[in-house]
Amino acid sequence: MTHSTPSNPVTHADWQALAEHLTVEAGLEARAYIDDTFVDAADGATFTTLNPATGETLAEVASCDAADAETAVSVARCAFESGAWSRSSPGERKAVLLRLADLMEAHKHELALLDSLDMGKPVSSAMGDMAGAIGCIRHHAESIDKLYGEIAPTGEESLGLVLREPLGVVASIVPWNFPLMMTAWKIGPALAAGNSVILKPSEKSPLSALRLAQLTREAGLPRGVFQVLPGFGHTVGKALALSMGVDCLAFTGSTGVGKQLMQYAGQSNLKKVFLECGGKSPNLVFADCKDLDRVAEHAAAAIFHNQGEVCIAGSRLLVENSIRERFVGKVLAAAERMQPGDPLDPASFMGAMVDQTQYQRVLDYIRQGVEEGATLRAGGQALDIEGAKGLFIGPTVFDGVTDTMAIGREEIFGPVLAVFGFDTEEEAVRLANDSDYGLAAGLWSQDIDRIMRVTRRLRSGQVFVNNWADMDQTVPFGGVKQSGNGRDKSHHSLEEYSDLKTVWMTLAT
Repeated sequence: MTHSTPSNPVTHADWQALAEHLTVEAGLEARAYIDDTFVDAADGATFTTLNPATGETLAEVASCDAADAETAVSVARCAFESGAWSRSSPGERKAVLLRLADLMEAHKHELALLDSLDMGKPVSSAMGDMAGAIGCIRHHAESIDKLYGEIAPTGEESLGLVLREPLGVVASIVPWNFPLMMTAWKIGPALAAGNSVILKPSEKSPLSALRLAQLTREAGLPRGVFQVLPGFGHTVGKALALSMGVDCLAFTGSTGVGKQLMQYAGQSNLKKVFLECGGKSPNLVFADCKDLDRVAEHAAAAIFHNQGEVCIAGSRLLVENSIRERFVGKVLAAAERMQPGDPLDPASFMGAMVDQTQYQRVLDYIRQGVEEGATLRAGGQALDIEGAKGLFIGPTVFDGVTDTMAIGREEIFGPVLAVFGFDTEEEAVRLANDSDYGLAAGLWSQDIDRIMRVTRRLRSGQVFVNNWADMDQTVPFGGVKQSGNGRDKSHHSLEEYSDLKTVWMTLAT
């Protein structure tokens, strides 16, 4: 795609100018990518993807269904069996994936803008996502030729080898809140391990995935190794999950859908299923923590970043009662600085909710919180943004929340913070663990003994101590309980996209 606008946009006007050139007429791709070719859905169906900040149509996107899934799975299987990718050397795969990362780097502004326009996030946040996505692809590219197999301990008469081999055909179903970054987390290790990958992006944010398909072809991925099927979960997503030709299903999304996908795997071929599902993450603030202003800023950002549409959002703030009123006041002050605005304005902290359904869902939870007796301290209503006609909700803070209230137990996926009080460490841990979810938790304290005790007792896939989500590609990401069972990032995700094979040789003596 070519354009005459600045290649390195830095101002609101720069981003607006670039956005004007991202049209189907100018080469924006909205068709499915099957067998290295952009095609319409088999039945010609399409769906409309909108800019939630303006209500304007971005594109009519191919809406794939079972027939398209069947074709893509057949192509992926042929590509895998050919060995052009699956049996290539780790060094060869590394070179191609590094070229892909370089291409993503060269087109990062365009990719970030597509995600911003498609799901309403601030373009500055989307640029951060691009750094994460590019870093993920590079990390797995660099890792694949540095992982060794095993030799079992045996006597002289035998040789035992433990090999890692690619699974085959991987279907990746990714969410709309971090479209390209979540895509990279799935396809990076799957491709690096030698699999063929079929990507189903969310129908709410498909455009960056289709642009990525163009870049994978340019990077030199063999034909059929990577394909993109836009469409809905109940159509093409279900077809992939039930397919006897798919060996692995990698999913990020809601817990409810994750449960359905596990059922589909059982109804079909017992394909491996890796799930990263919902969260209602606790953020524990003890009275001994230093610099309450800094902690409050981080606590507010933990829920209001990306409009609260974050699986690990710190949506439950647990504060020791001796500092609670003072600390909540500082959180309210921080929230005032995190208001939504035009997503194309780099100064905007929050953008628009992704669509009307999510917008109404958040407003309904806010109303329910008031009805259940929580104290609304900030926000709580839709906002009109000058120059925009979109779906904006301001930072919302409820105090006096109890563990029986829906806003304190259920994943809202919006900018709604539920504040709880506690008096003792034991009470804090009990409140934190009293959840169906276990994706993330935060802990703010200067007491090293307490830190070691509490981090071990929190039932969570990751615990952030005196930070929120300050992690990188070197550590695994995933949850426990109904937050799922898979792990993205780090070399552990490479292990998930491969099978172990034991080879036992009897030697001549």
